Amino acid sequence: MLEALFAAMEGARDHINLEFYILENVWIEGRSLEDLLIEKLHSGVAVNLIVDGYGSRRAGHAFLERLRKEGASVLLFHPMDAAGILRIDRLNERDHRKILVVDGKAGFVGGINLYPVYLNQAEPGAVQRRDFHHVLWNDLVARIEGPAVAELQRLFFATWSKEKGPPVEKKAYFPKIASVGSEWVRVIGSGPEKNRALFYRELLEAIHAAGRNIDLCTGSFVPTRQLVEELAEARGRGVAVRLVLPSALYHPGVEIAGSADYEQLLRAGVRIWEMPQEVLHAKLASIDGAWIAVGSSNLDERSVLFNQEVDAIIQGKKTASAAERVMEAEIARGREITLREWRRRTLLRRTKEFLSGMWRVLM
Repeated sequence: MLEALFAAMEGARDHINLEFYILENVWIEGRSLEDLLIEKLHSGVAVNLIVDGYGSRRAGHAFLERLRKEGASVLLFHPMDAAGILRIDRLNERDHRKILVVDGKAGFVGGINLYPVYLNQAEPGAVQRRDFHHVLWNDLVARIEGPAVAELQRLFFATWSKEKGPPVEKKAYFPKIASVGSEWVRVIGSGPEKNRALFYRELLEAIHAAGRNIDLCTGSFVPTRQLVEELAEARGRGVAVRLVLPSALYHPGVEIAGSADYEQLLRAGVRIWEMPQEVLHAKLASIDGAWIAVGSSNLDERSVLFNQEVDAIIQGKKTASAAERVMEAEIARGREITLREWRRRTLLRRTKEFLSGMWRVLM
């Protein structure tokens, strides 16, 4: 997946816009992201970056400063300096988006960050140690072409303007783009501003209208009460509901908080799989083989209340078939959680689930 992002940036002729929660100096086949971007800058390509101040805190000041020195425009979203920490009104607000736009003609959206863990090879014992830096990571990214790319670009510059980013070099950021292919694509940007949980509302409406099947895959599962009830109600009217969820490998506390809702979902007939041998970070929704979503939004309260997110809703047979293949592959590697097994969990586990309710909104 990182290879696809690098290849797209290699082909840039006018500009590269990157907005990522985690953006680090990753290496692909002996070449670093820093070297690639500097080469592009030297060839006259504009490079603009928005990186989250918390998510990219390990990126290194020197890395971003070198890019600035070479001519890149860099914006740190809600930095974790003294001034940023003192902004109590925005303490939980994060830019969780993953956007790449090249020349205003090709865009990428999904769950993947520019993060070295995606190059991991599975190491013996890493799963048992819960060492997520040395296990396989499982994620998704979608390449978008056609008019929908302009919406990714608008979201990028809306954040740039909101956060008072430095002036950017004037380039062909919004070229005329003809329709491509036969798929229908809509890009949705969500944020913590009033009435901006746009993707969450779209997802609830799609679940409410589902008539055959609902497949959901997420990297973080701490659902709202409304989402749990919608899934249970869908199962009650005969809709098949399958959830592919992360195990405790990455964030044990998050897994405990989300699993507090397993009992109700399993009793309703929802089927649940966890991924114990890898870090599940992918976000995918497939409803009735007609409504497909890929993006950065998790099925958690943080994505609804605090984060800036971006998701693409896609309608088309090609993408629907691809989503079905992904889900079947995930399920084949996962471990199903049954109601009988779940009811045998320990008192300690039940206590942790109960206590997690006090902080689950922050996860």
